[in-house]
Amino acid sequence: MSYTALYRKFRPADFGDVKGQDHIVKTLKNQLALGRIGHAYLFTGTRGTGKTSVAKILAKAVNCEHPTENGPCNECAMCKAISSQSAVNVVELDAASNNGVDNIREIVEAVQYSPAEGKYRVYIIDEVHMLSTGAFNALLKTLEEPPSYVIFILATTEVQKIPITILSRCQRYDFHRISNDTIFNRLNELMTAEGIESEEKALRYIAKAADGSMRDGLSILDQCIAFYLGEKLTYDRVLNVIGAADTEVFYRILTCINLGDVRGAIKIIEEIVMSGRELTWFVGEFIWYLRNMLIVSSTDDNCEDMIDMSGDNLKILKEQAGNLSTEVIIRYMRILSELSQSIRYSTQKRILVEIAIIKLCRPQMEDDITSLKERIRLLEIGMREGRHTVRVVEEAPQQATVEEPVVKLPLALPDDIKKVVDGWADIIGSLDPATQNTLRKMTLSIGDGANPSLLIVGTNKALTMILEEETNYRAISEAVNNHVGKEVNVLIKYITEDEESRGIYPDIERLSKQGIEISYE
Repeated sequence: MSYTALYRKFRPADFGDVKGQDHIVKTLKNQLALGRIGHAYLFTGTRGTGKTSVAKILAKAVNCEHPTENGPCNECAMCKAISSQSAVNVVELDAASNNGVDNIREIVEAVQYSPAEGKYRVYIIDEVHMLSTGAFNALLKTLEEPPSYVIFILATTEVQKIPITILSRCQRYDFHRISNDTIFNRLNELMTAEGIESEEKALRYIAKAADGSMRDGLSILDQCIAFYLGEKLTYDRVLNVIGAADTEVFYRILTCINLGDVRGAIKIIEEIVMSGRELTWFVGEFIWYLRNMLIVSSTDDNCEDMIDMSGDNLKILKEQAGNLSTEVIIRYMRILSELSQSIRYSTQKRILVEIAIIKLCRPQMEDDITSLKERIRLLEIGMREGRHTVRVVEEAPQQATVEEPVVKLPLALPDDIKKVVDGWADIIGSLDPATQNTLRKMTLSIGDGANPSLLIVGTNKALTMILEEETNYRAISEAVNNHVGKEVNVLIKYITEDEESRGIYPDIERLSKQGIEISYE
């Protein structure tokens, strides 16, 4: 005999077996008890929450010869026929593959005949949002005024795609996502029934991975049991099967990100890939880890009931949350959420993940205020630890009275400086992505004197401070010198917006592209 998947083997047989949808079960049981059965129902909600199961239970309950408190008795001939899908009065239609006008017309013609057995003809149309416009129109009149012995049960995961004319003719029931505790308790029951030993931590992780879907939870459990057939199901084995990462990995990589350690963070990604972990799972779980951290940093100490995590891990999470502001955590979540949207169908998942990790480590790659604050925080940490030094450029003393500015420039641009200007794009391209991005927001200018210096000026003080860091400054100078073949005096300088608007430091790259020669008046 062929094997039956767990989600089919343990499909609810009556309302008492339905988990996590008490608001719907109670309403339907009251309708059955009072004989107030509707002619059209719409079951909507995310996948695996019990829509089709409840539809089948309702179909059995209205036709059951000996109904019970929990609906069908599952013992009479009608219940057995419906359960085995041999009852002619209960028709299931998959609208995903039967969505044309002709399919609906067959139903419209069939409803004219009263049931040969049982009390009601029940039509269960799954994924009803897939019906064509013509099919919806063909169904409309019959759905509004069907014969007294006909019940329509429509099920969908995308209720927004159903025409309002259909919605207004149905009793709508919204199936909620099932809680992790409810899924865990159900999984625990099934493991006991199957006689398989398991760790509580393993089942709780599966319940969390199910994301509110009982069917997904049972499918993951089925997969884990099959992989470790005859062995105890442990937490580590569940991680291996579904390609997930342990909490300790998120602690390590977040520590690297906080320190701006790109090399260390990329090495952790390498470990994750080489151990066979699924990067899509990693990104989703990392977002969830940050969500827990956000709750910890935004609430008081009594937040254990909102976080599904062991006491030891929660203690570590609180310590790490103390080093990050709420704005920074939200920035991390935003970048990773954007990544989760693009990684799902990508063939280059690892590259996308590494780019996102570099963005997390290098806030200078972004312009928003949160990233600016993060840059300043990293600079402060680096200066305290002696990893960063700042090159100070003396600013000319301010004149007491400012007249029309006179910019003293050499008669012509020196040849070496001209070479830098002409090859600036190539020079920038030889640097790391973060430095490239920062330099593109700066302006090239030239200093006064017999041996003019190349000035890289900007009105953003934070960006100039980043370029003045010893590592960045040395890389820029070497790139310029290598391009020219000589040593060029390069200076990073912060200027005010007033100095920029008065043209004290002209943009020599722009002037050169325009063919304008800079010389004395």
